[in-house]
Amino acid sequence: MSQTHVTIRAEDEPEQLREQFRQLLRYRWLIAGGVGVGLLAGAWLGITGADSYAATTDVVLRAPSSDPFNPALSIDKAVNMGSERQTALSRKVAERAAKKLGMDEDEVEQLQGGLQVTTPPQTLVLHFTYNASDPEAASQRANALTQAYIALRKEQYESVRAANVKGLQDQLNPLGKQNDELSDRLKRLPEGAAADSAYALQVNLLNRITELRSKITSLKALDMTPGNVIRDATVPGASDGPGMPLALGLGGLVGVGLGLLGAWVRLVFDPAPRSAGDVARAVRGPVLGALPRGSAGALVVGRTDSRAAEEYRSIAFRLAYDDRFADRRRVLVVAPRGSMESSVAMAVNLAASFAETGKNVLLVEADLRTPSLSERLDVSAASRPRWSRSGGYAEPTDGEWPGRGRLVVDAGESGAFGLVPGERVRNVPRALTSPQVTQLIAEADDPDATVVVVAPPVLAYADALALVDRVDGVLIVCDPRTVHRADLVRIRELIVGAGGTVLGAVTHTESRRAADSAAPAGNRRRKGGSPAGRPVPPPGARLEPELDPDADPSSTMALRTVRSGDM
Repeated sequence: MSQTHVTIRAEDEPEQLREQFRQLLRYRWLIAGGVGVGLLAGAWLGITGADSYAATTDVVLRAPSSDPFNPALSIDKAVNMGSERQTALSRKVAERAAKKLGMDEDEVEQLQGGLQVTTPPQTLVLHFTYNASDPEAASQRANALTQAYIALRKEQYESVRAANVKGLQDQLNPLGKQNDELSDRLKRLPEGAAADSAYALQVNLLNRITELRSKITSLKALDMTPGNVIRDATVPGASDGPGMPLALGLGGLVGVGLGLLGAWVRLVFDPAPRSAGDVARAVRGPVLGALPRGSAGALVVGRTDSRAAEEYRSIAFRLAYDDRFADRRRVLVVAPRGSMESSVAMAVNLAASFAETGKNVLLVEADLRTPSLSERLDVSAASRPRWSRSGGYAEPTDGEWPGRGRLVVDAGESGAFGLVPGERVRNVPRALTSPQVTQLIAEADDPDATVVVVAPPVLAYADALALVDRVDGVLIVCDPRTVHRADLVRIRELIVGAGGTVLGAVTHTESRRAADSAAPAGNRRRKGGSPAGRPVPPPGARLEPELDPDADPSSTMALRTVRSGDM
């Protein structure tokens, strides 16, 4: 068991990596922006580096010593490389070099800014590098700064030596004067104890004088040179920059890294579902299908043999084999928020797919605020399907929506299905919770009947929640790019709290421009009339499909209304 689990998990890791990479590619504009910034930076580096020349010098440091070949003297302890590096970069060195080069005081900072001093590890070497736009100026300034550093350090060493010599000399002068006075007194003293004591005191003074003179001599014998130049700066023959091709390549690589990092950060903080798995986890139900781009908003089942039609049929079959739906045979199709185009298209094509399998399908438009389904399907004559004319159907009272006319929609080769169009009412909650609506949905109790209800978006109105306790099964239609995971979780909680069940979700990717252009389609027909430019047919007339020779063959054809007698 454990080995099988580990094997399956190992096989899933490459697929997860591929999925994450595909999700990163959703933010191509961030990656492209990062590449653009990297290329611009590389181009700037290539252009600025083309006029940059570097000249270098090396100085090996040493400590002042009277015997530089004595191995007992530790030079490493006498020289602090960090302090020497800071001294080489100091303004005093730059001022000395600028004076030697004949530069003004205003140019000292510019001269100091072009200098770089590094210390190779485990060495006593200072590496001077000077960058300038002129190769000759770079070599001259590198040598001038190096000599200025050596001169400054030598001056500092000599100053320290002079101070020490002066201090020793100040101690020696009183002792010499005291020794002269003692010698004069000894000449006047007779032989005896007093003379012996004076001689002993003079011996001590002479020893102290000898010691001080020895120290002064040693200090004057020290070599105050702080270091030796082991490499002089020469005129560089080529620029120090990386070159335009290399700079562009490095900039492109860095830009790709920045773009991928930005896309990853955007992906982490993106509230929208990143994949079908995120949608399934949010609604705690399967993703029954993914509609092709541009398939929402059209009746394609039974009209054209297209990928969208097959996808709708696949969703219908998956629902038919779901035990939760098979027991009740009723489904509520809703969208999270925004337009109803996707949910209406899903409900219409789902009804056509069920009708294609031989089911008696009733499509209920539970949109009582902006009903437009009958107008968009271009139907005008009302009738009641034969399977819905069962006894005991209560006639609605005035103002109760379900009793106003049933339509039979011809879905082409898929057959026909019933339509209960929505209509504007004064009290929407009362109409949705009326006994007539309950009896209308209960028509799915017939073993051969299926009821498909389409309602306004769940997060916009509570109309769908008023129907959940009677429809039970809910199908959520959403665009992962425009909905948040938190919205899907809230929808599931609302549906479950109202006593319903989420059968699954259907995803689609519809361009916003297409959705905006399709939204007013249902308003092109005047209330109680016909579409603009088309005469109103008489009651009971049969409308044949009208084909536009210039239209796209995959577009929806106008539907015809069939009289109940023809059924």
